[in-house]
Order: sequence, then C-alpha cells, then structure tokens
Amino acid sequence: MTGPAVRHAVVVLLDSLNRHHVGAYGAAEFDTPNLDRFARRSVRFTNHQTGFLPCMPARHDVLCGALDFLWRPWGSIEVWEDALSHLLRRAGVVSYLVSDHPHLFETGGENYHTEFSGWWYERGGEDDPWRTVADPSAIGVPSLPAVRAAPIARHYDTSRTWFRDEADFPGPRTMMAAERWLDETAGRHDRSLLFVDEFDPHEPFDTPEPWASRYDDTWEGERLVWPPYVRTGRGAGGRFSQEPPAPREARQLRANYGAKLSMIDHWFGRVLDALDRRGAWDDTVVIVTTDHGHYLGEHGNWGKPASPVFGTLGHIPLLVSWPGVAPRTCDALTTSVDVFATLADVFDVTAEHRTHGRSLAPLVQGTATSVRDWALTGVWGREVTVIGDGLRYSAAPAGDNAPLSMWSNRWTTMPIHAFPQVRLPRPDGRAVLARMPGSDVPVIRQPFVPGDLLPFWAGSTFEGDHLYDVDDDPAEERNLVPSSPRRLAHARALLRAALDEVEAPDDQYVRLGLS
Repeated sequence: MTGPAVRHAVVVLLDSLNRHHVGAYGAAEFDTPNLDRFARRSVRFTNHQTGFLPCMPARHDVLCGALDFLWRPWGSIEVWEDALSHLLRRAGVVSYLVSDHPHLFETGGENYHTEFSGWWYERGGEDDPWRTVADPSAIGVPSLPAVRAAPIARHYDTSRTWFRDEADFPGPRTMMAAERWLDETAGRHDRSLLFVDEFDPHEPFDTPEPWASRYDDTWEGERLVWPPYVRTGRGAGGRFSQEPPAPREARQLRANYGAKLSMIDHWFGRVLDALDRRGAWDDTVVIVTTDHGHYLGEHGNWGKPASPVFGTLGHIPLLVSWPGVAPRTCDALTTSVDVFATLADVFDVTAEHRTHGRSLAPLVQGTATSVRDWALTGVWGREVTVIGDGLRYSAAPAGDNAPLSMWSNRWTTMPIHAFPQVRLPRPDGRAVLARMPGSDVPVIRQPFVPGDLLPFWAGSTFEGDHLYDVDDDPAEERNLVPSSPRRLAHARALLRAALDEVEAPDDQYVRLGLS
C-alpha cells in the first residue's frame, strides 16, 4: 500500500441497506444525511455486489473472506478457517465488535464473535430471546405506539415493551456503544479494528415518533413493521411464502423501512462525530457497507424470498474513507469478500485457509482500475448468479434441484424462528468424508436427493434462468434469455469460468446444466 500510514480501521456493516435508498447513490425518497455526509469524504463504489447470502453467510464473506455458498448454507466458522479477528489477534492488533445482531449469538453464528479482543452486545433485536415477560410498568407498553404483531409470536413483541424512548432501541444503543469505544480508546491502542455490526434497517421496521410517522402520516391503525416474505413471479410459492400486501399496506411497509433507515442514519452520525473528535481520519480506514438489500415490492418480491438475486438485493453500497485519498467514484466490480482482503491488506495479515477476495487498496489509491472480472452471488441450493461484462446472469437448476450436497464439519443451519414446526435436516448415513475444494482438509459431504427436506430456501420452486444487461437495463426488467442466445452462451461461459476458479463442487455443474 502507498500513502499515509494506516493504523486503525472502522467497519460499519448495516443490515438490509438498500443502495437505491441512500442519498449518496442518487436516492431522494428517504433521508440519509449522515451516510451522505460520510460519502462526501469517501470513495463511492458503484458496482459492489453481494457474495454469499443472507445475513450470517454475508458475514462469513466479510470476516472469513471465503465464498462458500456453493458448499453449504447458513453456518458458523468452519474448523479449518481463521476469522479476520483471529488473524489480527495473532498480529497484535486489537479488535472490538459492537453489535445488536441476534444471529451472531445463536446457532449458526455462535463463533463469529469469539476471537475479537472484546465485544459488546446490545440486546432486544428481532428474535433475540432477551425478555420472557412484557414490561409491566406504566411507562413501558403504553409509551410506544401499537404495531401489528408478526404472524406468530416473536421475541420482539415482548422485547419492544422495554424500550421506553428512542435511545432504548437496539440500533441507537449500538451506535452509542461504538461512539463510546472510540472516545474511551483514543490514543490507547497502537493498531485497532472496530467492527460495528448493526442490525438496522432490518425488519421489524419499528421506530418511535417522530420517525414512525415521517414518511406516512396518514396511516390509521396499527403500524405494519413485519414485511411478508413473498414472491409473486411465476415461480412463486414454497413453504415460507406469505400473502403480498395490499397497495396501501405496501406503502405503509415501505414508509416504515424508510423510517428505520433514517433513524439509524441519525445515530450513525454519533460515530462520525466520534471520529471527528478523535482526529481519526488521518490514520484510519473507515468502511461502510451492508450484507444485502431488501425487496419492498421490486420484481414482485417482499423481504428476501426464494428468488433470483436481482440487483435490488445484490447490488449494494460500499463507501471507503482512506487517509490521503480524495473522495471520488469508483466503477470497478467488487464484492463482499474483497472487504476481508482489504482489511487483511491494511493490517498485513494472511489467512491460511483458501479465500476469494481481492484487496480494494489499489482501487482506492488509484493504482488500478479493476481487481476482478466477475463476482459470484447466491444462496446455497438456489440460483447461482454471476456478474461481469455488464451482465447479471442467474442460472437455475436445469431439472430437479439435484444433485446437491452440503459440505461442512460444523453442521449448523439457520434457525427458522417464524416456523418452529420446521425441523432442519441432519446428516445421515449417506454422508461421506471428502476433501474441501482447494485444500486437503477432510470434510463431511452430505448428499441430498429430490424429496429431501432441504435447509432454508433451497426447497422452493424456480422460474428458470435470468439474464440482464445491467448497463442498458439497470432495473432488470428485460430478461434476455429467450431473445439473445449469443449473450446467454457468453454468460454461461463466464459462470463456468468463475466456478472453475473457485473449484466449485462437481454437483453444482450437473445441477446447473454446465457439465
């Protein structure tokens, strides 16, 4: 790396942050003054893409640097992997996690926090099992406006009764904890990483006034804060589907997303203020990004349903402030594992396990115009999407969603709190001992066949391949698969080359019709 010495890094990872609702990316529907304030001192990446989805898998990209959605679904850090926090600890760099993200502290995410030098968890978000009874005091439940409960009882229905004002909500508390750590440690650590894993603006889209009415002040009745997870295309359906909202309900849900976005943006300003007070900009790399977006009716989708990864979900914001680098725009293709590679570059550490990222330092510092030709994104067992050459191509299974295997030595998959009757599959007698691609590490390989219960979204239906020219059709409205066989062939060749480079399992080639 060139330029001023970098001694510190701050990463702010917001959850479900829609790029097309951030003012710095040209949005005007909702207010994001502090994200925009940060963007004015940053390199603004315009072609940043998700990798492994959704929440915890995306954190695996950032903290482990490996694209493993071709091998396994949601899960914890594998025994052969060393998280970034472990590498920093070994190099004498202090790392600190501040988070209200409940998935970090449940099955499938339980070991992501353990190697940080320290961590701080703010309780009460989404399905965090924080409280077992509602606040019985007069200033508890009555002090907050009513919200429509989730389709089934959720932990949050109880937890929110203990939030007595705005500063009691988990998001504001998390940003205040990050601010406090920056103030308390100023000048105390020679090198450090602060990792702020903030769950907002993820659902529930619950905010107090004045945010609650900011974008929909004519709504009457209980506020809608739990968006449905629904897909209305011709592949709609599946075991987790709900009914789409009526138009007026859709407007309310969208407004409540915006309210939560604007509220957490407001509290993010406290972190920027602390960086200003600390005089940190001269020796600190600051990265602001997200794990993925969130559908609010685009492409007929709500939430994060089983669907091809359209740009609404997969084309995400990335803002990087770097000492000595003037703010500008970078149009190079980048993806989530590149954040890991960049932080490893900043602190001069190297992972022993196989990683797939490229450091963004040459792009930020202007010594390169590109670091990759393709980006892969997807959910295990769903479509596999490749982005490159101005195209976004999502390949669906050519027939049955098979063959399909899960490779893991830590058999954990996402807890489905909203569907407690769904029991996720366990390894069985069909499992064999194989080798993790790209290594000699022995790993359990569990095959699945049609009719098996599959983890999470993989069991839903498909609607065929999708191909978009994202330069001419950024909204991805014209699927080129039926009309452009030449471009489809090019996209499939690009996908195969990407799969070859990451040494994807052989069953993925067969499943996608690429063998």
